[in-house]
Amino acid sequence: MIGLDVSTIVKALPFLLEGLELSLALTAIAMTGGLILGLFIAILRLSQLRLIRGLAALYVNGFRAVPLILVIFWFYFLVPIVLGRPVGALYSVLVAFVMFEGAYYSEIMRAGLQGVRTGQWQAAKASGLSYLQTIRLVALPQALKAMAPLMVTQGVILFQDTALVYVVSLHDFMTSVSIVANNTNRPVEMYVFAAVVYLLVCLGGNAVATWLKGARP
Repeated sequence: MIGLDVSTIVKALPFLLEGLELSLALTAIAMTGGLILGLFIAILRLSQLRLIRGLAALYVNGFRAVPLILVIFWFYFLVPIVLGRPVGALYSVLVAFVMFEGAYYSEIMRAGLQGVRTGQWQAAKASGLSYLQTIRLVALPQALKAMAPLMVTQGVILFQDTALVYVVSLHDFMTSVSIVANNTNRPVEMYVFAAVVYLLVCLGGNAVATWLKGARP
């Protein structure tokens, strides 16, 4: 068996935690922005106007048809052109992640809203509530119970996807691991450590999703 030098991990821990902090921050911001954007797109996809539904569907299908790494490249070069000034890799990546995740969260939310019983929509309409009021006060609170586990699962996938930011030279957790592995010539220890961290995050996310499923009435 190969002897693992744990001291290598311990010495590099502050640097690794900086990378992990960036990965978690990216996950939190992209998840929050993706949920807000996803709700907006989901409402558009449920619109009675065919043109609006079609444009929203085009957005969703367009982003879901391309790999995230390509979307990161798009926004890394596109955002500075649109704004007319450099914005840095971090902001470009955040825009890319929010736009990309918005497409996936919109489908989760659309399915959740469509799962609300027709009678609930009809009762809200009979009560004089507008379409948006019905979504905010009646449909969304009920749909959230069904959507929450899927949202958490998508958040775990998002955390894993943050490893792709290496393509624009951001030092996320996985990039930090690779740097330490190369500098210390101890790749086994570092990649085993990375696997353990990703495993713990995934197990934690799955536990939360399972608990949310069990908490539903």
